[in-house]
Amino acid sequence: MKLIYGPDAIFKKSSIPVETIDDDVLDLCGQLEDLLYRENAVGVAAPMIGVLKQVIAVDLQEGGKNNLLVMINPVIEHRGNGIQIYEEASICFPGISAEIERPKEIEVAYLTPDGVQEKIQADGFLATVIQHEMDYLMGKTFLDYLSPMKRKMLLKKVKKYKQQI
Repeated sequence: MKLIYGPDAIFKKSSIPVETIDDDVLDLCGQLEDLLYRENAVGVAAPMIGVLKQVIAVDLQEGGKNNLLVMINPVIEHRGNGIQIYEEASICFPGISAEIERPKEIEVAYLTPDGVQEKIQADGFLATVIQHEMDYLMGKTFLDYLSPMKRKMLLKKVKKYKQQI
């Protein structure tokens, strides 16, 4: 499993839904969990490791406790009217961040790795993280919410940062 750094063409491609939760999908879930904790991230998505399947893993690690949430085929069924702004970043775009406006509350339907259909009502930072990761499944990144000039400036920073590591 290798983390893909942006800009990369994979981040413009849409992921396909998971049809069957088999050993390959469970292995992917495990890889995303490993990546999440190895990188000390709050969320990761399958395209970040080159897999175009609709799987994300999220854990805000609040209070130093793990509370892993793996979502297969997540779908936002409802967005609240409230808006919030958080400073967003990505392990795939090191060294940059930007303030992004998103719905404050969402309801998401998804499958667990056990194949159980679940729904979650998320608000605040959790709602932002889930939407951020789901964007990767739709061929978007947080940079797509910015003006072309701001995006270009931040991508230059990423390239410089990558040359230093």
